[in-house]
Amino acid sequence: MNKTIKEYKIFSGGDFIKTNNSIDVSNPYDNKVFAKTYLAGKPELDFSIKQALSVEEEMKNMPVYQRFDILMTISEELKANADNLAMVLAQESGKPMRYALGEIARASQTFLVAAEEAKRIKNEYISIDWTPAGKGKEGFVKYFPIGLIAGIAPFNFPMNLAVHKIAPAIAAGNPIILKPSSSTPLSVLELAKIVDKTSLPKGALSILPMEIAIGNQLVTDDRFKMLSFTGSPKVGWEMKKNAGKKKVLLELGGNAGVIVSKNADIDLAVERCLIGAFAYSGQVCIHVQRIYVQKEVFDIFAKKLVEGTKKLKVGRPENNETEISVMIDENNAKRVENWVDDAVNQGAKVLCGGKRNGTYYEPTIITNTKAEMNVCYLEIFGPVVTLEKFSDFDNSIEQVNNSQYGLQAGVFTNNINEMNLSFNNLEVGGLIINDVPTFRVDHMPYGGVKNSGFGREGIKYSIHEMMESKLLVKNKI
Repeated sequence: MNKTIKEYKIFSGGDFIKTNNSIDVSNPYDNKVFAKTYLAGKPELDFSIKQALSVEEEMKNMPVYQRFDILMTISEELKANADNLAMVLAQESGKPMRYALGEIARASQTFLVAAEEAKRIKNEYISIDWTPAGKGKEGFVKYFPIGLIAGIAPFNFPMNLAVHKIAPAIAAGNPIILKPSSSTPLSVLELAKIVDKTSLPKGALSILPMEIAIGNQLVTDDRFKMLSFTGSPKVGWEMKKNAGKKKVLLELGGNAGVIVSKNADIDLAVERCLIGAFAYSGQVCIHVQRIYVQKEVFDIFAKKLVEGTKKLKVGRPENNETEISVMIDENNAKRVENWVDDAVNQGAKVLCGGKRNGTYYEPTIITNTKAEMNVCYLEIFGPVVTLEKFSDFDNSIEQVNNSQYGLQAGVFTNNINEMNLSFNNLEVGGLIINDVPTFRVDHMPYGGVKNSGFGREGIKYSIHEMMESKLLVKNKI
């Protein structure tokens, strides 16, 4: 093996192993292979399931202080090794270092929050004697780990979106088998090295890159009690249909809208929309995709947004100065190119950008779009935003709601009535005032409506999804 190519073993049932099916991992910036790892087959998956089931009782009965110590140790190790982990993440995903470092910091924070939440898992006392039949009785509701969890994570946040499945599973007392994206498996395999040094029972976590045909067992196998999936709506809803009786948690993305009122701080709105639109080349499920600006401030907002976009620093993802780099692969860059070209052919106007070079697609702003165009109607998952004007505020809400998605939205306004109107009427799982929908901190509830998902992530909320309640009714002493 070439000495410059690092080998990563996969993590199966508590052991680091090789298989007969190796895969190369390349840097999307130059397509150069810099690492190799392995794909798990059915034998490795079945072994991991067997080992996970063998430690279910141990996980269930693990004292809180031990769960806390495990999660805190992982959090601290992520922080201590942030630079190296971020470099791996940047190389495998093409994510600029400034954002890769941010992702590692968030992953550390996610484990920290999970450690704290492990101390306060919800239990409840219920008065049963509200009716005469309940006289002399009392009730308790206790939450128990649901059992083996299947997690499937995407390429765009290869560490933190995986961690949003792993950390709450450990906090709740569940074993978990995680399938990372085969294009970005290395970050979470680095995480496995950290986890392996803790007192977590061997088999409680497996990290298995797999082909789709093998990974589908995570969906269909009844030994899994819950499936947590982050990815595309088409795939997610099909998984839910095939998941049998297990619990399903889906986070499926969107085409997030932003409203900029004439009452807003325009400079703030421009500054935040630049980040929300173009961070990691728009490959973020809450990426700013559709911006609606009140007509009185449309021209000045558009001018400043274009000026800011043209100043973004393009470069290699490993460079600290880089603000925008490549997309995950050339096929996705070509798809974005085709969608923008189709919009232009139907009358849309490019204000800046609009060109592709290999895996790089320029940060692009377009206007004169129609709601049925792919750049508006579908999730573009690329560095493209549409910019349109509105007259009255009610109309802007209608425009944002004219979507099959509803994950998060952002509203820039200093008018309390517009804030309230937005919160009460926008069809989304989360509304961010005076910031972009791309805003997320890892302990807040996170998920969408319509085609954007099913259930909620966010550590406390994920833990709740990963547990089952049991009622005890007994006579009072």
